[in-house]
Amino acid sequence: MSKAAVKQKTHDSGAWSPESWRAKPIRQQPDYEDKEGLARVERGLTALPPLVTPEEIRRLRGELSHAVTGEAFLLQGGDCAESFAEFSEANLSSFFRVLIQMTIALMYGAGSPVIKVGRIAGQFSKPRSDATEKKNGEELPSYRGDMVNAMEFEADARRADPERLNHVYYQSAATMNFLRALARSGYAALDKVAKWNMDFVADSPQGKHFAGVVERINDCLDFITATGLKLDAMEELAEARFYSSHEALLLGYESGLTRQDKETGEYYVGSAHMLWIGDRTRHPDEAHVEFLRGVVNPVGCKVGPSMTSEDLIRLCDALNPENLPGRLTFISRMGYQKVEEFLPKLVRLLKAEGRNVVWSCDPMHGNTIKSPSGYKTRKFTDILTEVRKFFAIHQAEGTHGSGVHFEMTGQDVTECLGGAQAISELDLSNRYHTHCDPRLNASQSLELAFLIAEQLKKAK
Repeated sequence: MSKAAVKQKTHDSGAWSPESWRAKPIRQQPDYEDKEGLARVERGLTALPPLVTPEEIRRLRGELSHAVTGEAFLLQGGDCAESFAEFSEANLSSFFRVLIQMTIALMYGAGSPVIKVGRIAGQFSKPRSDATEKKNGEELPSYRGDMVNAMEFEADARRADPERLNHVYYQSAATMNFLRALARSGYAALDKVAKWNMDFVADSPQGKHFAGVVERINDCLDFITATGLKLDAMEELAEARFYSSHEALLLGYESGLTRQDKETGEYYVGSAHMLWIGDRTRHPDEAHVEFLRGVVNPVGCKVGPSMTSEDLIRLCDALNPENLPGRLTFISRMGYQKVEEFLPKLVRLLKAEGRNVVWSCDPMHGNTIKSPSGYKTRKFTDILTEVRKFFAIHQAEGTHGSGVHFEMTGQDVTECLGGAQAISELDLSNRYHTHCDPRLNASQSLELAFLIAEQLKKAK
């Protein structure tokens, strides 16, 4: 019996229920003045239809099990924090289009299926470093995402409003409905993606660099067509499987949408296919781990420089006691200057323990800086450097780096510095639209996907 199996056999976390997390310490929660209103909204959520099904969740876990062994690649991307104001058909369509283009590039580089998981249809809340914010001598609660309060620095706007949970549910339902329609309608068909990539080559400042890759991808599609198969006629080539995810931060919302599968008796969170725990809320003895240990959804956990070997093993024991492939994803978010110092020993530990996990790279959150003009931003070069170091570490350790996790948008924003567009400090104010952290724009996202594809291709 392996060391991992021995530890799993002796691990006992006690009885679990969708409400057992309420008895545990909890971090990063808003202070609701209207406690009765919050309880009423949370009770109302229990009667609403779930946004995802157990069958979809099991299918995602099956696909993620292949990423454990490097036979599939996880692409997880989307908004830092969704907002009510930017909700539109155009924004959803542009996001989905870019995600599909990134998928094709990464599929070419990895030589394996790419699992598409959006940070969408529920990513409305954010942890904050400080509970309050000060401006001009006035102190108010921090903005915690549209799920909690509003951005405007006014007392009424910053008050935590329980009704926003309902708004999140219905916008998430509409988002999932529209994205499912796009995925199944032929919008993501390979022949359309081929044209989009050619447009990127023609219009992007960096396009010529990737012209050869795009040409080789399109040659493959031409070969498929030459065999007599029509790209828009086959379900496997004309449709795209797409999954949703978000950080499980407000557990009243998540437990309100938790359901028991009548066929298996297992509990699943109906708000998204995949949930993750942030680096600030991942303590093994606290509420967020307690809640997610009892559901069958695939679970992610952010891994920052403060992660200890002991806590990493305790998280494996709590969140994946049966060591099931596809259940647990560790999302490294070290920062490009720290990843080589902290990540190798953790990767080495789980390899020695025989733990079945997906390792993914979040190169965004460890590389946030403040520009001289006061904008939170990230440098494209820092993001790319961390990604390259992440894959190099796994190659050196004989393990599988099988995913990336980006904050990105399909919009033409100017929030991250650099890239082929050469966005500078002076450009940040032009189209800085994020409600929280800076995102890669459409061109930067595609450029990064093609650069990663080139690296994966060379490694293979």
